[in-house]
Amino acid sequence: MFGRLMPQEGKFFDLFNQHAALCVKGAQEMLGLMTHFDDLENRTHAVESIEKQADKITYTTVDLLHKTFITPIDRDDIHKLITSMDDILDMMEDAAQTVSLYDLHAVTPEAARLAELCLSACKKVQEAVSLLHDMGNAQKIVAICEEIDRFESDADHVMRAAMSKLFRDEPDVRNLIKMKAIYEILETVTDRCEDVANIVEGIIVENA
Repeated sequence: MFGRLMPQEGKFFDLFNQHAALCVKGAQEMLGLMTHFDDLENRTHAVESIEKQADKITYTTVDLLHKTFITPIDRDDIHKLITSMDDILDMMEDAAQTVSLYDLHAVTPEAARLAELCLSACKKVQEAVSLLHDMGNAQKIVAICEEIDRFESDADHVMRAAMSKLFRDEPDVRNLIKMKAIYEILETVTDRCEDVANIVEGIIVENA
């Protein structure tokens, strides 16, 4: 009985790393979805499958949180971090389902660029999370979080330029509505990555 109340520090960080790896995998699939339309159904299904795997990791983390008496970092921070990471994949699933729902067979270069920025941000999320087990990595982690912020800012700029071009040049109202939705969802993925970066920076401030 007492053993179940002892710290399980490594397990939490393992779960964070597993989830972050799925964020990268999901972003890779989403980029493939935005650049190749030869196998739309399977690519959409792949993103949905990855999101479900991440949901299970989130559930496992929260369940472990309830069972662990002493946690390696603040309990609320653990909960916020894993649920915010899960939000990243939720938005990717939204993007994939929207492409499928709208029956898109091509997207603009700007949409593909946003997907690339999503992948870059997710890779940095994975990198930051992988270092979180050791507060001696604080400076490295903060620098990585700043890179995530830059990717989010880049995505803002790409989306604004894409929206301007869309409303200026797209004659088909239906296509305009579809691409506007895709731009907004993809940019929101980078917002969710920035949310994770902010949480990680807060953990560093509290623990380093």
